[in-house]
Amino acid sequence: MQFWLVKQEPSKYSWEEFLKDKKTYWDGVRNYQARNNLQAMKKGDRVFFYHSVVGKQIMGIAEVTRESYPDPTTDDPAWVVVDLKPIKSLTVPVTLAQVKSHPKLKEIPLVKQSRLSVTPLTQSEYKIILELGKTKA
Repeated sequence: MQFWLVKQEPSKYSWEEFLKDKKTYWDGVRNYQARNNLQAMKKGDRVFFYHSVVGKQIMGIAEVTRESYPDPTTDDPAWVVVDLKPIKSLTVPVTLAQVKSHPKLKEIPLVKQSRLSVTPLTQSEYKIILELGKTKA
């Protein structure tokens, strides 16, 4: 199993909307590195859902339910989506400030590549974020 973080502005698609929808495909990615990360996702991988711009916090955990396929929102074959379903909300959302101040998290892509919308995490980083969020996997 691999671990990931996806970012979305809550005004465009929030964690709360995702919970109501019970599933979604992750579309609109137009950066090659983020696209490559989508392509690397496998069914069953865990994904943190991060509210960017407003809130700046990790809200919950999702799971990849379908591996990459062509993005239905564009005719350009370069772009892909994956299907995600929400697993659970974090007991306490984990803020960007908490991530930046944690010695073992300050080098993660959320901090170092802040414009990238889909990023990998190590299992260790995933576990630390769960602990900060007071959440069991």
